[in-house]
Amino acid sequence: MLKSLMVAKAKEELEQESMDKEEEKERYLAERAPPLSTSNMSFAELQELCRELHAKIDVVDEERYDIEAKVLHNTREIKDLNIKVLDLRGKFKRPNLRRVRVSADAILRSLLGSKHKVSMDLRANLKSVKKEDTEKERPVEVSDWRKNVEAMSGMEVRRLQCILKAQKRPTPHVCILNHPISCLKSSLTEI
Repeated sequence: MLKSLMVAKAKEELEQESMDKEEEKERYLAERAPPLSTSNMSFAELQELCRELHAKIDVVDEERYDIEAKVLHNTREIKDLNIKVLDLRGKFKRPNLRRVRVSADAILRSLLGSKHKVSMDLRANLKSVKKEDTEKERPVEVSDWRKNVEAMSGMEVRRLQCILKAQKRPTPHVCILNHPISCLKSSLTEI
């Protein structure tokens, strides 16, 4: 419904515009070229009228030619300038913009000017964290270094046992109980 009303309104406006153009054309022609009554004129008067009309035609033709030359010159100049702009765009690569850290006070100072002194404390609304809590979460354990060495030696025995199992050889149990590492190493060298 709304669309059809808009189309009808646009149609009316187009018709009105075309009628206005026709009236403007008729008014211009009546002003520039008054109607001629050649029936009462003599032959000499007709010749004089023709000379006047030819002179007016020549003047109008010259004006038309000058205007066309100006238009062509302007279009060429516009085209050349467009080509130059495109060339300049292609020549220079735009640099990547870097982030600049600016404080809120500096932004407000640049926006409001140096007359207004406004300061914002952005840290006021932040949640506070106690340093003591973070230290309690990570307690430092100090242990005896000898226990660590014993644990490592046990790990080496297990690693060697896994190697022997992978090779499908029986593990020498007696040897592990008496001399764990040296015995296993000797059994590996036999392989």
